Amino acid sequence: MKFPIWLQPALYGAVAGAVVIAIVGFTQLGWVTGSSAASLATKQADLAVVTALMPYCLQNSANDPMSATVITELKATSTYNRRAIVEKAGWATPLGATAPNTALAQACQTELSKG
Repeated sequence: MKFPIWLQPALYGAVAGAVVIAIVGFTQLGWVTGSSAASLATKQADLAVVTALMPYCLQNSANDPMSATVITELKATSTYNRRAIVEKAGWATPLGATAPNTALAQACQTELSKG
């Protein structure tokens, strides 16, 4: 297909403008792809769950008769193994769940290690 000679600069300009707008949009204006948006939404949802369940985990630790022993063990062990101790104690297992929430266990051990 042949375009008139006078139309070629307009077509080149439109293509170049589209490329520039795409580059600026993704680098400066915060545009993201669908998969990036889905990943970000998943991370935000996980953070919201951990934030909502943190008081539950701390209350479980306070109500556990073995709490003092577990917290002593928690503070004595390395940071790498602390999440497993909280999971084993059952403090990070939400009601109705069969397995502990690892993100909650990590956040809970961080909070328990402070105090």
